Amino acid sequence: MTTVQARETEPVADERRWKALAVCLTAGFMTLLDTSIVNVALPSMERGLRAAQADLSWVASGYALTYGLFLVPAGRLGDLRGRRQVFLTGVGLFTLASAACGLAPTGTWLVVFRLLQGMAGGLIAPQTSGLIQQLFQGSERARAFAAFGSVVAVSTAVGPLAGGLLIELSGSWRWVFYVNLPIGVAVFAAALRLLPNTAPRGNAGEGFDVPGVLLLGFGALALMLPLVQEQAWPGRGKWALVPVAVLLLVLFCAWERRQGGLGRGPLVDLRLFALRSFSLGALLSLMYFAGFTSVFFVYTLFLQNSLGYSALAAGMAAMPFAVGSAVAALAGGRLVVRHGRRLVVLGLAGVALGLVGTMVAVQRVPGVGWAAALPLLVAGVGSGLTVSPNTTLTLARVPVRRAGAAGGVLQTGQRIGSAAGIAAVGAVYFAHLANHGRAVDALRLSLAASLVFVLAGLTLALADLRDPAPHD
Repeated sequence: MTTVQARETEPVADERRWKALAVCLTAGFMTLLDTSIVNVALPSMERGLRAAQADLSWVASGYALTYGLFLVPAGRLGDLRGRRQVFLTGVGLFTLASAACGLAPTGTWLVVFRLLQGMAGGLIAPQTSGLIQQLFQGSERARAFAAFGSVVAVSTAVGPLAGGLLIELSGSWRWVFYVNLPIGVAVFAAALRLLPNTAPRGNAGEGFDVPGVLLLGFGALALMLPLVQEQAWPGRGKWALVPVAVLLLVLFCAWERRQGGLGRGPLVDLRLFALRSFSLGALLSLMYFAGFTSVFFVYTLFLQNSLGYSALAAGMAAMPFAVGSAVAALAGGRLVVRHGRRLVVLGLAGVALGLVGTMVAVQRVPGVGWAAALPLLVAGVGSGLTVSPNTTLTLARVPVRRAGAAGGVLQTGQRIGSAAGIAAVGAVYFAHLANHGRAVDALRLSLAASLVFVLAGLTLALADLRDPAPHD
């Protein structure tokens, strides 16, 4: 196995490291929650702002788009300029953008502020994984990544419930954004006090790779746009962007290889992909996020539009998954040190079993909500044993000086996977309804499509069973 060789000085443990991690995870939860919290608020936004359908589509998808585009550049910027500085900039901008979203007078302005909010979220996210690499070693690092994975796994799942609660209690969709203000201010103040103000870890003479940023940014944009806009842009013309994306990403790889060969600081060190644990783990993460985020997209639509659930009730129906995921992710941080990739295989098998059980409940039990609770709990436990341990295994051998960029690559894959999964699974759901099919059959078929992505991730995990557990 080829590895990235890096001789680095063993850092002195920072006594504030667990408090610093709590600050980072709070910010991460806030930004990831915003990927799904707005979904249940879209009907209220449409009525309150008289927003067009295209505006609503951009409110939901534009955040994920700019979030994904900024992850890798922000990770590299944190590596070069210092993660504390980039983190504080992101939190401040996110808080201001959240206030602007809540005050938006029209649908167009809401879209603009939502795009800025996604940019800020993209600045924050890779600094967390970079700081974990910087502050923790050995089994402590595994536990820190477990907590990080728990936040990633749970935040998307509880978004519909949080949005439904806020709308029910306040009577306004604007509080979906205002809720970020006190959290953002508190996180900013705590970060000033607790995050280490260490020197940047880039080599002397390394600059920021602007051509690499542009090639990756436009390549990812061309790839993600037809996915996130699949429903809003009818016709096949949008898919012409895919070969454009492939060309730009090939040029990006060639440019990054040249930068590395000349001894300059590339945006993404392509040697990372020579690490089997990183390359397979990143691809596994992409496939899994395509599967599990698409489940909640179609499931909450089915509950509200076909069974008449309120936004709050639909959010409550997703709670078994969120609870199982949170508990299992924390346990997974301890277990991954002992069991390695086998734990991820077990988790993905649990998710697959839970999805099959949900499909059976949907088909056989009228009203479905209560009957799906147990299989969703099983799937949630499986998810917690997948996301958190896979994050640990994927990043465990990454050199600390490249940790921010590597975390950005991993999370970019997650965002692209989410967009691709929602587009593909949503297309199955809406196509069946358009052909006058029963909604329950549309849900069953779309869950089967989600299962395909999960099984693809399971195949990758089985291929990487040789990867040992991380050691001190």
